[in-house]
Amino acid sequence: FQKHEFFVDMTCEGCSNAVTRVLHKLGGVNFDIDLPNKKVSIDSEHSVDTLLETLKKTGKNASYLGEKSA
Repeated sequence: FQKHEFFVDMTCEGCSNAVTRVLHKLGGVNFDIDLPNKKVSIDSEHSVDTLLETLKKTGKNASYLGEKSA
């Protein structure tokens, strides 16, 4: 799996819960949420586009930061 890092404009637990919810719905992902730094690291075989679209479903501003080295 490729590990990707995304910026998601999360300000509280509710935001990170929304991210958790949409990623669980997508399935086939392992992820870590870094709330203070507003980053989400995702381990998945889904395309970056799919992951980004999914993160945007939270209604938060999201962008792709790049591949994260393991």
